[in-house]
Amino acid sequence: MQRALLLTLGLALPGLAWSASDCAIEIHGTDQMTFDKREIVVPAQCERFTVTLKHPGTLPKEVMGHNWVLSTTADMPAIIADGSAAGVEQGYLKPEDPRVIAHTRLLGGGEEDSVTFDTKALKADGDYQFFCSFPAHSVLMKGRLRLDS
Repeated sequence: MQRALLLTLGLALPGLAWSASDCAIEIHGTDQMTFDKREIVVPAQCERFTVTLKHPGTLPKEVMGHNWVLSTTADMPAIIADGSAAGVEQGYLKPEDPRVIAHTRLLGGGEEDSVTFDTKALKADGDYQFFCSFPAHSVLMKGRLRLDS
């Protein structure tokens, strides 16, 4: 219990080279249709990992909306196709899509959202992509997520 509390507060324990703050990352999606990260490495010690997406732009979500979606690389094209059909009202994601490991909501300029997911759902040798599901954005707005072993 004390160890979990100290980790939650980001305080180090003797012999512990990481903290709870290592189990979170911030990423930005801009009006220029880019993410500021191409790769996210999740430390092996993290049982849960949090991604906070910030949209520092000014355009509304209907014009330049961004979300952060995690899936296997193989599932990404179908998620994007189904998401496009789902439309902006659904955040360009098919509702309850089991292929989506984690996602934020669709954001307009000036907004932010976070998602926390269980890393046990990921395989150490898995091939994972994060991307924006807004139509055509994934061409530029994508990157790799991997577990650090």
